[in-house]
Amino acid sequence: MSKVTLKSSHIYLEVDMVTSIFENIHYAYVTYVKDQKKILITPVTSQWFVKMFEPTQFLLKSRNLKGDRTLAIREILLDNDLDTSDRELKFEIIEKTKLIKVFIE
Repeated sequence: MSKVTLKSSHIYLEVDMVTSIFENIHYAYVTYVKDQKKILITPVTSQWFVKMFEPTQFLLKSRNLKGDRTLAIREILLDNDLDTSDRELKFEIIEKTKLIKVFIE
């Protein structure tokens, strides 16, 4: 089972999740949905996402040789007054639309 963690204001995504959701795409659309307290993450190829939300594009940075990747979301955390402490985050994956819903408060 994959893990999603918040560390130093970066969301860490493990390699198996990166491979299944992003394949060879190195950029993600990210948005925070206040009323649901969720950060939504999807590949930049998801055009439906742009029509529904006003996402910001982020680089998926390589973190190690395994293939884990991170998203630097400090700006989202600060703009929405969210807890920046390092921790494991609950998440849900919607395979059909290649969407990761990260629960954050």
